[in-house]
Amino acid sequence: MAKLFKRLSMLLLLAACVVGGYFAWDRWGRVEPLPDGLVQANGRIEGDHVTVASKFAGKVHELLAREGDSVQAGQVLARLDSQQVQAKLRQAEQAVQAAQAQYRAAQSGLELLESEVPLMIETAEASLEHAKAVVAKAKAAEQQSARDAKRFTELASRGTIDQRKGEEAELAWTVAKNDVRVAETALTQAEKQLAEANLGDRRVQAKRQELEALAAQVAGAEAVRDEAQSVLDDLTITAPADGVITTRVVDIGEIVAAGSPLFDLVNLDRLYLKVYVPEVEIGRVRLELPARIHTDAYPETPFPATVRYVSSRAEFTPKEVQTPDERVKLVYAVKLYLDENPDHRLTPGLPADAVVRWKEDTPWANPQW
Repeated sequence: MAKLFKRLSMLLLLAACVVGGYFAWDRWGRVEPLPDGLVQANGRIEGDHVTVASKFAGKVHELLAREGDSVQAGQVLARLDSQQVQAKLRQAEQAVQAAQAQYRAAQSGLELLESEVPLMIETAEASLEHAKAVVAKAKAAEQQSARDAKRFTELASRGTIDQRKGEEAELAWTVAKNDVRVAETALTQAEKQLAEANLGDRRVQAKRQELEALAAQVAGAEAVRDEAQSVLDDLTITAPADGVITTRVVDIGEIVAAGSPLFDLVNLDRLYLKVYVPEVEIGRVRLELPARIHTDAYPETPFPATVRYVSSRAEFTPKEVQTPDERVKLVYAVKLYLDENPDHRLTPGLPADAVVRWKEDTPWANPQW
């Protein structure tokens, strides 16, 4: 009888525990489903990564950043050895200076020639007019001498005048004819001088073309200098955007190849939560829907986000997100970009839960698991 009473007591106690446990679970442990209009998902926070690399091969001379450092766009992260490039830059600068000196000399010569040519033409034209006048005068004198010689010769033949007068007239005519030839020769020379002076315009044009060629040489030398300067600038590695250094690949003294990564940078102002939405719920999710992201690190602070990407292809749930039973289900990748990341509190790699609201009038609720 005592044993029976003991067994009944144990059964009653067990029943009481079961009933109490049920009421406790019903009050505190039951997971209430989310209101209609909300979709829940989980994943890890990720960011847009930027690989910082060098355009040129070289030896790492200086490192100014390491993992975990917050950097700003344009901040110097590293410098490669630049002695050879600096030497090439100095040579290029000297070539530019030499080309510029030649250009300036040619420009001065052109300006002088442009000033001389009009004067040369004017002088040659005056000389030509003078030569023409001398020729006209000489011809007039020759014609007069010819008439005098003819008249004195006739008078001398009749004995009217002395024979010597006729000879003198003939001699004067001969001298006058020589003067005409000399004057005509001078006229020809003056015409040639004018023609040569008129070629000054062509010499000016040739000088201008020479100046253009020298200007092209200056531009070419400057291009070589700018290229060397660009290479020198590229040997200073800077951050392409604001963010945090997640990986530093090299150390001082290492030889890096052109294009090889030096740093990995993530922008903390462009973080997103990548979640996987089941196939039965993906039809409710669309771009620009609002969402809230919840993290264990800040349980009382939901972070607003927006749906910016919805995959068009289904895939099996990644093993790191769900249980083995859930991995066989088809899901769609969705990216929820944070509207802001105050004080950069969230970082890549943090696990988080998300609630997406697809009905505008549905009140927000915390994730349920």
